[in-house]
Amino acid sequence: MTIEVKVPVLPESVEDATIAGWHKQPGDTIRRDENLVDLETDKVVLEVPAPADGTVKEIKAAEGDTVNSDDVIAIIEEGVIEAPVKEAAQAPAATASAAAAEAPSATAAEAPKLSPSARRVAQEENVDPGNVEGTGRGGRVTKGDVLNFIKGGGSRLEERVKMTRLRSRIAERMKEAQNTAAILTSFNEVDLKAVMDLRRKYQEQFIDRHGIKLGLMSFFVKASCEALRKHPVVNASIDGDDIVYHNYQDIGIAVSTERGLMVPVIRNAENMGLADIEQSIAHFAGKARDGSISLEDLQGGTFSITNGGVFGSLVSTPLLNPPQSAILGMHTIKERPVVVDGEIVARPMMYLAISYDHRLVDGKEAVQFLVAVKETLEDPARLLLGL
Repeated sequence: MTIEVKVPVLPESVEDATIAGWHKQPGDTIRRDENLVDLETDKVVLEVPAPADGTVKEIKAAEGDTVNSDDVIAIIEEGVIEAPVKEAAQAPAATASAAAAEAPSATAAEAPKLSPSARRVAQEENVDPGNVEGTGRGGRVTKGDVLNFIKGGGSRLEERVKMTRLRSRIAERMKEAQNTAAILTSFNEVDLKAVMDLRRKYQEQFIDRHGIKLGLMSFFVKASCEALRKHPVVNASIDGDDIVYHNYQDIGIAVSTERGLMVPVIRNAENMGLADIEQSIAHFAGKARDGSISLEDLQGGTFSITNGGVFGSLVSTPLLNPPQSAILGMHTIKERPVVVDGEIVARPMMYLAISYDHRLVDGKEAVQFLVAVKETLEDPARLLLGL
């Protein structure tokens, strides 16, 4: 019996999807729930599992094609897949023959990943892909890599690739933010000695108790929640002619992945402790990087935090994540001379930035918010005392 494989019903906010890559080809056997194809939307990559055991009979959509909900993209011939039978004893000749037969499979498994255009050029020019160094995502060998290898490493080769759905959506939203909001950025600096000392003192106990490291981001999330409570307009958003005040703090944490920037949301962060926040961040970062993050993880959010410091950024002006009205930018920590109690001392300093929508948030409120974050981080006891 043949079974149609259809595009799953896409979420309401997603109009269509693109075939990102097939994991099986016609003639290949596949087991129930084994991933057959990846679909890329403008937010996440969706996996389409096989509905039954069988053999892939036909593929109806090629990589790069745009598909909609319930479109038929493949046909599977249902059937029982028998497990290979291992004989108890084999003659030396049979063993040698089996080893020789397995060698190509092992070689194929270790072969580099090629883009379709790269594979075609390699076959036409009789090039062994194993000799070509891949510069694409995840070490993928591109057409340009093959041509560069053929021409002896020339540096003027170009490759034109289609923009991914996620990158296209990021570009659209960033331009939307610039075109719609009146974005302004204010800066301050924070002395992180107290936070660093606290982490150093309790790190081992924290790991033993909670099974995760005490990082910096959880302090910034908690400090931001306290500052948003004091300055609720920074946590608000504009909806037409209305201002929507959110009586909760859903904090988006920007995560860099191979596919692009994602901002998973920590719900009700104001009610969470440092350990809960660290575990949530690790959980979402892992899902974002392995491609298993869901649309629900990325939707909503009343305020965002981005950390360019992990890449060495000293200062920057973060861009809003619509429809949010503000975003906090963290940066790299540098030992700098500062004056404390009349003496010059070296302290771990970080520049902070808040970009905000001046249509809603006045400069006074933005600056006061940033000062509140600074005061909490420089004196973490405020978190315990609710000050």
